[in-house]
Amino acid sequence: MIDRELLQTTLAEWQLTLSTSQIDRLEHYVALLTQWSERMNLVAPSTLPEATRRHLLDSFSLATTCEQAPASLADIGSGAGLPGIPLAILWPETEVLLIESISKKAEFLRHVAQELQLERVLVEVERAEVVGRERRWREHFALVTARAVANLATLAEYCLPLCQVGGMWLAPKGFEIEPEVQDAEQAITILGGQLRAVYNVTIPAEPVRSLVVVDKVASTPLTYPRTVGTPSKKPL
Repeated sequence: MIDRELLQTTLAEWQLTLSTSQIDRLEHYVALLTQWSERMNLVAPSTLPEATRRHLLDSFSLATTCEQAPASLADIGSGAGLPGIPLAILWPETEVLLIESISKKAEFLRHVAQELQLERVLVEVERAEVVGRERRWREHFALVTARAVANLATLAEYCLPLCQVGGMWLAPKGFEIEPEVQDAEQAITILGGQLRAVYNVTIPAEPVRSLVVVDKVASTPLTYPRTVGTPSKKPL
């Protein structure tokens, strides 16, 4: 079960709205997440009773930086579908690509998309370094996200090649991330990005978090992303 009152109250404060049918889909999603988490490692079991705060509102906090629904969204290392599935429910007209290299988790994502009738959601079972070189997806997306995947310098090489010029990359992080941001600034610049801001995110009864916002201001050089595994072993 989700806390509908908390969800609607917090979203109203963020100037976001969900219809009753959208909230019903979120309820169904959390039920599927709970069911599947019994047989595979999707999220920590201890977080499920607090799914409204820990997973749904955490995902929706990314939308506070968007003036309108993006035309397209890529969620890298989607795993349990966070933040991609909640954002796909919030923005039903947005084309969403969930990128997940582990086939069992990708199976869960496809099941969710089918069960919730999320017709504009696609699932790609592949590493981000490979998808970033595919002509179909390279510099295609207006918005790119990645939650709890890697450090920012590595994430930059996963995310920015997929982001179109004029688009935006959002990276939710913990609170004290200034050193990590500084370490990633060179990578962000090389890959065509520009750090816009680091915002504090406040969710009721949760520790303050950070949201790193990067604008894509130039095309990513064709030499990036590098081969699978290199961005994590040797960040720029």
